[in-house]
Amino acid sequence: MTTGAAEDRFEIAGATPEGSGRKPQEYGGGAANVTGRRAAYWPEAATGLMDEIVSRGNMMAAYSRVVSNKGAPGVDDMPVSALKGYLQEQWPRIKEELLAGKYHPQPVRKVDIPKPGGGTRMLGIPAVLDRLIQQATHQVLSALFDPDFSESSYGFRPGRSAHQAVKAAQKYVHSGLRWVVDIDLEKFFDRVHHDPLMSLPFLRGDDSSVIEYSRAGLKAG
Repeated sequence: MTTGAAEDRFEIAGATPEGSGRKPQEYGGGAANVTGRRAAYWPEAATGLMDEIVSRGNMMAAYSRVVSNKGAPGVDDMPVSALKGYLQEQWPRIKEELLAGKYHPQPVRKVDIPKPGGGTRMLGIPAVLDRLIQQATHQVLSALFDPDFSESSYGFRPGRSAHQAVKAAQKYVHSGLRWVVDIDLEKFFDRVHHDPLMSLPFLRGDDSSVIEYSRAGLKAG
């Protein structure tokens, strides 16, 4: 796939060329250690989801969100302040890799932080470039999946908050309900086995009848 220079350039208004003089390998030390399996068929490729993810408007919105969140560097030590210069130089290549299914994220930097009740919690800090791509993907996929989520779910969803969850709980109490069940799956994301999940037909993309993607929404088949 070929792309025009004007469309491919990840231009940022008022950007200065900080970091643009560095070569890509200075920021990509850990990427070669990543392995992965490529699906034989990608339903998202057939419906243009990846084209929507890498579109200029979506990427600019993702960039603004990542920059505003700041955050620590990942394993490649690239700070958020160096991202725009790196994208000005490398975005055409990165975009092509994403569209071709050849992009490989870098390893996640692990950091232990203290928990209020004692002990530590492990945080994973992706490289800033991977955070950008994750955010861009989230913006497109959330519009497809979020409408089908439970009405009782309030965490990390657009237009929903913890305050709304409290108000819903108060409504249940006023209706006469008295029991509250609090369930916390300890270190779920650390322990969940990803291989069985990734082997499911609709995640592999080898059964197009399971999920039908469209820009208007997502339908389960």
